[in-house]
Order: sequence, then structure tokens, then C-alpha cells
Amino acid sequence: MNHQATLSNPRLFYGWFVVAAAFAVTFFGFGSAYTFSAFVEPLQRDFGASRGSVSLVFSLAGFLYFGLGIVSGPLADRFGSRRLAVAGMMLTGLGLAAAGAARSLPEVYAAYGLGVGLGVGCAYVPAIGAVQRWFVRRRGFASGLAVSGIGVGTLLMPPLASLLIQMLGWRGAYLALGGLAAAVGAGLAMLIENDPRDRGLWPDGDLGQPSASSVQQEGMSVRDAVRSRRFLGLYLSCLICSFGVFVPFVHLVPYARDHGVAPSSAVLLLGVIGVGSTAGRFILGSLADRIGRELSLLLMFAGMALALATWAISAGVWSLAAFAFVYGVFYGGWVAVLPAVVMDYFGGRNVSSIIGVLYTSVAFGTLIGPSTAGFAFDLTHSYALPILVSAGTNIVAAVIVAVMARTELPQKV
Repeated sequence: MNHQATLSNPRLFYGWFVVAAAFAVTFFGFGSAYTFSAFVEPLQRDFGASRGSVSLVFSLAGFLYFGLGIVSGPLADRFGSRRLAVAGMMLTGLGLAAAGAARSLPEVYAAYGLGVGLGVGCAYVPAIGAVQRWFVRRRGFASGLAVSGIGVGTLLMPPLASLLIQMLGWRGAYLALGGLAAAVGAGLAMLIENDPRDRGLWPDGDLGQPSASSVQQEGMSVRDAVRSRRFLGLYLSCLICSFGVFVPFVHLVPYARDHGVAPSSAVLLLGVIGVGSTAGRFILGSLADRIGRELSLLLMFAGMALALATWAISAGVWSLAAFAFVYGVFYGGWVAVLPAVVMDYFGGRNVSSIIGVLYTSVAFGTLIGPSTAGFAFDLTHSYALPILVSAGTNIVAAVIVAVMARTELPQKV
């Protein structure tokens, strides 16, 4: 098999620069968003708010950054991914900075929810959609590498936020995080390009492989894709699992604090999720290319369910760290494999648009899950029920994927 790199640098295929840019978008976008758990206690204290009402800040942002893909995906397919990604990173930075200036919890809703939600929503789907077009054989690995920015961001950004809160207060910490997202995130997003054909290249850096290039040109229309049984199965599985998937990102730190874990150790548990998530994206994303991405998706749901069940019986810092790592591995694998499954099912012509529609399922789950868990804690003073329900939702999602696997693939045109 012949390989071709960029015309200007024969040693390195430009697709890897696109992957690096998508990594930066996910690192600064989701890394900043997932620092929220470190801000829960300061926000509760300063605004005299309940845990449920503070959790709603994250849920609103999550609803927007997953739900907006239904708009940003088609815009990226039409106008290119770079513009959307750069604008999204700028909005993310502005939203974080504005949250630091908020004088009431509703102002935090508006600044963080709208700014970070709209910003990540503008950037994420276009960046990940672009990566899918640059690879065929190594799509699972490349997609996993791109979204591993979420895992690395979850590892590094919450401890950084905790340090900044100690040094600058929570307001100064938000301002500093906003500056990083706008300056570095938007700058690196400039590397994104939509399609290898724009540079006279083929996917994977191959030289003149018509079968590979046809993958970029063929594919279902958005309307036909979303009406297919396969899409319905994906949508339902992601919707149901998302009621529980993001509960740890908001409530693991408060849970640990409630069980006597020191603040500095509690916030590091989010970093452990990030370590596991990064490993999952690399290892499971690559493994999915070999054992089948559909089977891998089922295994991710089952793995998240098992990990969440162990959270319900964990109390000490080491047992919580073990949960966080295992959960992160399967969560990271889920995020890595899902876009590649969409590309496998429906082709590349409208991949960003279809991913955008699919992620509205995650948006609704994120809106409901973490905030409901917070309100359930306010009522019962226990996380037992939310954790067990979160595990159950992933079991249901795994069953849906198992049933979906028996249906025929939709015909690409």
C-alpha cells in the first residue's frame, strides 16, 4: 500500500494536524466544562444555593453543547468546520469570563450555560466530523485520539481550576480559564480542514485510492438516515444512557466530600476519570477497529453500567479512584467509538449533520440527569438512588444496541 503525506511535508499526513486541532478543541472546551465540579461548593456558599440548583448550571450548558450540534453540524458540512470551531472556542472563553463576573446564580446560568454551552456546541461536532473524513482504516483510532482531549482535559483542568480557585478565588479562576480557552483553543482550531480532497489527498494518506475517496462522497441524506431503524436505535441508546453518564462529572467530588475525602483528593478523582478516559479513547478506539465498532459500542454501555454499580458501594478515596478510572475507560471508549459508528452506518457526505442530530439525544439526557441527581440528593441526602438509576440506564442502552445489531445496515447512496 502506498502512502502519501501532505504536499509540503511528505513525512506527515495532514490528517494528523486535523486530529491535533480537534484534540485542542475537546481539551479546552470539555476540560473547561468539566471543571464545574470544583466550583460547586464555592457557588453554593456564595449564592446560598441548593446542590440541585447549582447542578442545573452544568445541565444547561451540557444541553446546549450537545444539542447545538444539530445546527453546527449542517453549517460545518456547508461552510467548513474551521470557522465554527474557532468561533466556538472564542464563545467558550467569553462565557467562562462572564461567569466569573456574575453577581447571582441566574447570571451564572446565563454566562456559563449560554457561553460555554453555545461555544462547545459550535466547536465540538464540526471538529469531530472533520476528523471522520480524513481517515478510513484508522478511523476508530483517529477519532479516539481526537476526543482524548476530553480525557486529558478532565485530568488536567479540574486540578488547575482548584489551584486557581485557591489563588484567585472562583471568579478569578473562571477569568483565567476563559483566557486559555479563547487564546490557545481558538488558535489551534485554525488547523482544522474539512476534507483531504481540498489538499489533493486521499483518506489515511493513501495515494490514489478511489475506494477510499468514495467513502467521503457517498452517504445517506440526513432525512433518510434519521428515519432508519439503525439511527433510531442509536438515538434511543444515547438518550437513555445520558441520563446517567454525566452524573459523576458533577457529583463525584461532592459525593467524596460527603464521605470524608479531603477537598484536594476529591477534586483529583475527576482527574482519575480523565486518565481512564484517555486510556479508553486510545486503547478501545483502536480495538474497535479490529473487533467491530458496533460490538464495541455495546461493550462500552455494559462497562459503564458495571462501573456505576460499584460507585454505589464505594466510600473511601481508593475505592472511589478505582471506580473513577474504570468508569473513565468505558466512557472514553463510548465517546471515541460513537462518531465512527455513525460514519460506518451512514457514510461521509453528511456525517457532521447526522452526528449533530444524534447528539441532541445526549443533550436531553445531560439536561435531565445531573440536575435531577442533585435535586434527589437535596430530598434524600443520599446519592444511592441516582447512582443505581444511572447504572440501569446504561444496561438498557446496551440491550438496545444488541437488538439494533440484528437489523440490516441502511443502504448508502
